[in-house]
Amino acid sequence: MTSNEQLSIFNLGYRYEDFLRIMIKLRNELLLKDLLMNEKMRKSVAEAEFVYYGSAGDALQKGGCELRLYETALVVMPDKGELIRFPYSDLSGIDSQNYTLTINTETGEKLSLSQMGGQFDPFARALSEANAALQLKVNSLLMRLFPNADPSLIRRVARFMKEGRAARRVDIESVSPTLWKELEKKLGTVGVMEEYDFLKAMSQQEKICIGVKQSLLGDLTGEYVWFLIPIYSTNPSDPGNAVVMEASSQEGTGKATYFFRIVGRKEYKDFRNIDDLHREVDLFIKRMNRCMIDINFRREPIYLPAERLDEPKYERYRFALQKIPSLKVLRELFIGRVIHSTPEQWKGDVKDLLKFNVSTEDDSAKWSKGEPPDTDEDKEEAASKK
Repeated sequence: MTSNEQLSIFNLGYRYEDFLRIMIKLRNELLLKDLLMNEKMRKSVAEAEFVYYGSAGDALQKGGCELRLYETALVVMPDKGELIRFPYSDLSGIDSQNYTLTINTETGEKLSLSQMGGQFDPFARALSEANAALQLKVNSLLMRLFPNADPSLIRRVARFMKEGRAARRVDIESVSPTLWKELEKKLGTVGVMEEYDFLKAMSQQEKICIGVKQSLLGDLTGEYVWFLIPIYSTNPSDPGNAVVMEASSQEGTGKATYFFRIVGRKEYKDFRNIDDLHREVDLFIKRMNRCMIDINFRREPIYLPAERLDEPKYERYRFALQKIPSLKVLRELFIGRVIHSTPEQWKGDVKDLLKFNVSTEDDSAKWSKGEPPDTDEDKEEAASKK
């Protein structure tokens, strides 16, 4: 148990297999909620066989399972073992041969599914439809934001922005420089253009990323626009070694800006080649996108101090922290957040945080300016949990 206690259950006889199967099933059902994956299910297959291969090609897990297709991901519920989630946005290819589905991911992992009986073809079709529906959702969202844009350009840009990913400026401009400018203008309509311009002036501008995501409450609050702005240089005394994240919608007023460390603070001081830092940032952006998708873009479990996770209302986040590697990564890289009260206060706090980030060599050190009031995003997350 998480308390480091141990419970042994024995002498179950012929009931052992059933007990084990039911206990694991109930635990995985709880994981679906506590691991921030609670969304609408599209289809399920009660019985199947699976083999899950790691990026090195080795079989990490296999056996009987239940398969579930949700709005944004395929979930494997093993008969013995913890569930595995595969976001559709990570899928690079699906191959069907001899009643076996082979699913490849962009991270090099692979999933082999078989022995579904008469459910094979319906499941394969439903998986393809769910994947296409997610892509169509991105297309529709972008068309709604940019009604005058060429639909063919929207479709090409959408592949960089699957499931709300923040797309790199260089990728968007390779399709349409005009659309990148329109994305930047959209930041003005959600009330963060002044902040964006301030941060952009300090940044490596070619590395800026912008994404569009449906809010946690879906149609109730519409979509929000978010950006990642990397700030770094080969001068270790300049404010830097940070990627700035902010998200806002037309309905939002109270906001916060989040800061994450790019590399170790001691390591940062040894960089002398800007191209090496560029490569680190490219890897960081990919990692950041995946991490945010894994936690369904919630910010609250990132910034809450460890001691507050002991409070009953945040208990689910403590459990999620134990089980979601991406959440651990985000909390480790998190430097601090700056609340928007006034423009002058916000700019001063941003400068103070960035200065703090290069003045210490302790990677665990966090910047803080007291306990801030709830922002609109805090309230939105609280409402979504209800």
